[in-house]
This record gives sequence, C-alpha cells and structure tokens, in this order.
Amino acid sequence: MQPYSLTVDKFLDHAAKWHPRSQVVTATGAGESSRTDYLALRAQAKRVSVALAERGTGLGDIVATLAWNTHEHLESWYGIMGLGAICHTLNPRLLPTQLAAMLGRSGARILILSADLQSLASEVLARGTAIEEVLLIDEGLSAGRIADDALKVGTLVDATREAAGEVEWGRFDEDAPCGLCFTSGTTGAPKGVTYTHRGNYLHTLRQLQADVAGLTGEDAILTMVPMFHANAWGLPFSVPAVGGKLVLPGRHADGATLARLIVEEQVTLGVGVPTVWLGLMDHLDQTGEDLPSLRRIMVGGAAMSPSLMERIERRGIRVQTTWGMTEISPLGTAMPPAAGARPPSASGRPAIGIDLMLADASGTALDQQRGAEGHLWVRGPSVVERYLGQAEPVTRDGWFDTGDLARIDESGILTITGRAKDLIKSGGEWINPAEIEAIIGAHPDVSQAAVIGREHAKWGERPVLLVELRDGAEIGDEALLDTLEGKVANWWRPDSVLRLANMPLAATGKIDKLRLRSEYGR
Repeated sequence: MQPYSLTVDKFLDHAAKWHPRSQVVTATGAGESSRTDYLALRAQAKRVSVALAERGTGLGDIVATLAWNTHEHLESWYGIMGLGAICHTLNPRLLPTQLAAMLGRSGARILILSADLQSLASEVLARGTAIEEVLLIDEGLSAGRIADDALKVGTLVDATREAAGEVEWGRFDEDAPCGLCFTSGTTGAPKGVTYTHRGNYLHTLRQLQADVAGLTGEDAILTMVPMFHANAWGLPFSVPAVGGKLVLPGRHADGATLARLIVEEQVTLGVGVPTVWLGLMDHLDQTGEDLPSLRRIMVGGAAMSPSLMERIERRGIRVQTTWGMTEISPLGTAMPPAAGARPPSASGRPAIGIDLMLADASGTALDQQRGAEGHLWVRGPSVVERYLGQAEPVTRDGWFDTGDLARIDESGILTITGRAKDLIKSGGEWINPAEIEAIIGAHPDVSQAAVIGREHAKWGERPVLLVELRDGAEIGDEALLDTLEGKVANWWRPDSVLRLANMPLAATGKIDKLRLRSEYGR
C-alpha cells in the first residue's frame, strides 16, 4: 500500500478539490453575514502559510490565535497546521493573567488576533510573553488598539498580500503536533493538551461515522462550539472532510443571531453546549419563530436538563447527547442519532478508536463493567499521553483517568454520574452532586442547578443547592427540595437553597463550580 500521512491539511485539500463551491459563512453582526467557499479559503490559508514561513515559522513552532469562530480564523488554523506549525488557541473569555500564563508556557512568538480583542491583548501582553508580532483578522469588527509600541502590529490581509512564493503542505510526519489547547479549568488548574495530526485525523474519521455525527455534504452545520475550545469538537476538520456548509457565529451566541443563521443558511445540525440552546429556545418562545430546517442538535460539555431537552424535541428537533473532554480530542461517546427514547443523562457509546474502562478509586478495573458505578478511564489514538511541559505520562498502562464517575448499561450506553472532584464527603459518607442536580434540573421552573459542598463544623461538608429559575417562575425552597423525596437518601437533601439571577459560567459555557465553591462554599 502507498504511504499516506494522516495530516489535517488533507481535509481542506479534499474540500477545495471536490466541494469547491460549498460555503463557509460567518455572522458579522447587525444581521449580516460574510461568506467564502472552500476553494477560496484554501487559497487564502496557503497564503497564510507563506506569510508565516517568511516570518521564520516552521515545523514545530507555535503560533497563537485569540479569535472567534470566523472564516478568517479557520484560514489561520489551516495555514498554521498545513505548514507543520502548532496552532495554540486562546480563549478570549479568560482573564488576562490566565492567557498570559498560557502564552508563557507555549512560547509563541506570533499572535493572530481578532481586531475587536486588541484591548484584551494589550492587557495580556503587558504581563510579559514571547510575542513579537501581532497579525489582526476579522477587521470588520470594532477595533481597539494594542498599547505596546515595542510590538510589530499589522493585518493578516496585508501580510498575505505581500507574501511571495509557495509552501507545500503536509511535508512532515503524521505524528507531528498540530494544535495546543488548555483544559477549561472548571474543576482545577488548566493543563495544556498537544494534539497531533494523526490523532485529529483519526478523530475526524470517528466523528463522521453514522452513529456519531453522521455528517454529509448536504448538511449545513452551525458550529457554536468555540474554535478555542477542544478544536471546536473537531468540526473544522470533519465538515470540510464531507464538503458540508460550515456556519460560524463569529462572536455572537444570542438566540436572535442563532435563529437568523439557522433560517437564512438552512442549518440542519447545530452543535454546542446546553446554555447556547437554552438561549435559542427562550428566543423562539418569545418571538414565535420556527426553525423548519433544523433536524438535530448535538450537545455536550455539560449535562442537558430534561426540561430543556423536552422544549427542543417538542419542536421536532432531535437532541443527540455526547460526552468528551479536551484530553481526548475531544469526542468520546455519542448517542446514535436514530436511537429511541433515552434520558438526557445518557451519553451514548464509544465509536471505534475509543475504549472505556470502569475502575475503582485506585485505578483497578472493576470485575463488573456493566451496571456498576466506577471511575471512568479511556484509551485510544486521540487520547492525551502527557500534558504540556510534563515528562511523565498521565496514563497508566495506556489508560487515562478522566476524573469522571460513570455507569455503562448492558447495551453499552455510557452515563456520566458525576465528577470525582465534585463529590461531597458528609459525615464520612459520599454525596454525588450530579444526581441531585439531575433531579432538580428536571423541574420545569428550573433553568440551571448546581450543588456544592459547604464547610460544616460537625459533618465536614454539607450540600448547598444553587438554582437559576426560568423567567417568571415562582417556587418555594421546600417545594424544590421535595422533588428529591424518595429519589435520594434523606441525608443527601441540601441544607439550603441559594437563588442566583444568573448562574456563573466558565469560558466554555459550563457551570463554573470553582467560582461557586469560592463564593458560597464557606
């Protein structure tokens, strides 16, 4: 057989050759969108590679991006990775101190930056990084100014216009690194995960299976997952791989913009965390709009409440639940799109290329792998072996400890039952917040629910329930807690209920339990 390196640049090459006029659409604000196609996007990405090469960027060098989901960002991605460099995506919703620390660890010299994020970048770079040059993209957005005269600041458009010559993509080993993403840090300090071309290529093939995402060239996919979070769940690779229309929201995640994009671009599949779809459903309920083209929503990153799933599926839109994490590139399991009735907590089966194991607290595999709760371990070609800057692997005999607690039923369906770090130890016994959250979250008046441990002089810790109610909802504390009756042990019942106008969310849309513990755990 022919040697054929599994490098991610081949996805865009394929799209440009066989689906040249399929579109990539970006919401620009004010009810407008810009659009390009795969042929033009590839040509511009090639020019990005040349511009970076002229600046001394080569195999294994790191280029950082601080940008939204736009086609300019996508061009930068492929321009960096096709060259053999590493794309370090930064999350604009993090604090300047966090971003500076990540840049300090990656050592990137060039930053590709959305023009409206110049003020944030100034704060980041003022804390000391290796960045020498900033190239601005998304120039249609409102701009600030980078307050650092020592930096070279220009636009990527000018840099590519001035670039001469060509760079041939994929002239490196498939095990070469291509991406760097830091974990969300919702339960601990962020850690750097380095992706390889081979890992991302195999992840893409796994994602395209019919029982996973099942994408086709006839689909229009609204990618709400940020490109700065776990490769946008791999969609910037898998959508071009089939030649589908890729719809990008820019920096806009409000319900009105999503509804407009779905209708105008005839979106068939939307992908994102539950909070995104909550905002969309609220908008549709207020306006009476309908989304006739939208057939399916793929959700992950956090558990979806039963009430939200019911609101979505009542409109004839199928909800497909998944589980994954940054360390596995990120998709782990998915509920088959054609599956019958199932609870929203069910996360589906692993596809070929991912294996799961339930273990005890010491990491020893449980004798019974079906129907028992255990610590979830995972292995496969797209699973992290070691974190950035660490010499020792984080795996044991090839298995990675996800930190999740889980069950696998007799048919192989995975259900995440909680995070090991979230468990509350009260009087020497464990309480699982996720079980309480699932029950309370199913109440129709509850928008979001979280349970944390609060220090207690006698019991060590006791659970506290924090809730965000739906607009206009009125329900007493006791009525809320009574929903737990007969479903959990009486001593699991939270000692108090705190009502929040807005549940604090981490930068990836998950409930920020670190912040909740800091503010309400003492």
